[in-house]
Amino acid sequence: MELGPPGGAGPAEPGPRLRGLRGDDRAASAAWLSEASAGRRAPSVAAVLPAGGSGERMGVPTPKQFCPVLERPLISYTLQALERVCWIKDIVVAVTGENMEVMKGIVQRYQHKRISLVEAGVTRHRSIFNGLKALAEDQPNSKLCRPEVVIIHDAVRPFVEEDVLLKVAIAAKEHGAAGAIRPLVSTVISPSADGCLDHSLERASHRASEMPQAFLFDVIYEAYQQCSDYDLEFGTECLQLALKYCHTKAKLVEGSPDLWKVTYKRDLYAAESIIKERISQQICILMDAKEDEEHVGRCLEEMLKKELNHVKVTSGALCHAGRDLQQIILEQCYNFVCVNVMTSDFEETRKLLNALEESNLSILYPVVVISVHFLDYKLVPFGQKMEHLMQIKEFAKEVKKRNILLCGLLIYYPQE
Repeated sequence: MELGPPGGAGPAEPGPRLRGLRGDDRAASAAWLSEASAGRRAPSVAAVLPAGGSGERMGVPTPKQFCPVLERPLISYTLQALERVCWIKDIVVAVTGENMEVMKGIVQRYQHKRISLVEAGVTRHRSIFNGLKALAEDQPNSKLCRPEVVIIHDAVRPFVEEDVLLKVAIAAKEHGAAGAIRPLVSTVISPSADGCLDHSLERASHRASEMPQAFLFDVIYEAYQQCSDYDLEFGTECLQLALKYCHTKAKLVEGSPDLWKVTYKRDLYAAESIIKERISQQICILMDAKEDEEHVGRCLEEMLKKELNHVKVTSGALCHAGRDLQQIILEQCYNFVCVNVMTSDFEETRKLLNALEESNLSILYPVVVISVHFLDYKLVPFGQKMEHLMQIKEFAKEVKKRNILLCGLLIYYPQE
């Protein structure tokens, strides 16, 4: 079942990131994508996302992958992290039958692309197997193709970055299997049957297995085909299946701290905090290209740069809103200050809001717009200006429905 075909109007890509590809990773990505131009077929890559869990450990009735974070389901952030990687051609999500319509709604509402849905199994391994079978078998009217490399990831690890996805995919191409790992933060012990300590493991000699993991498709598909019912029911490690059934030793890739898994209710608050931090890293000041307005806007820009030295502050002209905003949106800016000088009808703010709505930027994340008005109290009585500005309250109610948070700021001063 394919959903979210490429093309059509969608939200601005790709959304906020903690970091982009570093130099070596960027070069590796370019080489990965340019193999076809050198006369070689570029490796085809797909991803499988098991999303059939019930979230028992979280202690809430909603499965954790569907729990809201900033009013958006957690799984949507994970899908966004995968679909912004252009060389992942297909993303197969395994979801339970009872949540199939919920998942379809998420894909449509947030305009996710390259997504196909399959029914999950009763265990994680059975869900992954169903996803692999969807990629392996030629189904009628299916747009899925058997990939050379498949990435397996968790629906509740939303902060995966392209660099680690690239590393495991390249390592899998060379070694047959690869997985991200992290240092252990706690010592692992083995208890005896009577509940006493039997032995402990040396923490420095062991690692925590994380996601994502990647495999040559033929390796992991064969492993699942040979897999015992016991492994399908109780197993948790895909790399172990490749080793046990296909004698493929996985290459272990050091992962970043962002690979943690949302497991408990408190993790939802941590995820929300990280997302808020990411979408607060840039402020754009927009103004008309008039001399007086530009002067005031420049002063405001310099003040914000001085006071908010941890935030990137940029500026643009509303007369070129389409061109400038498109670039700003690509840079993942979700916070705007719109400067209105000598006017109370917030015409410039309306221009900005119209451009934001056309971009669909607010589909994925809340957008904050502060409409700043500089008014000369010698020209018009304060009460009259305030009456006009109160209109912004009604306007704010309307745009809030589209996930745009509009605030007004009146700066009343004598123009001399």
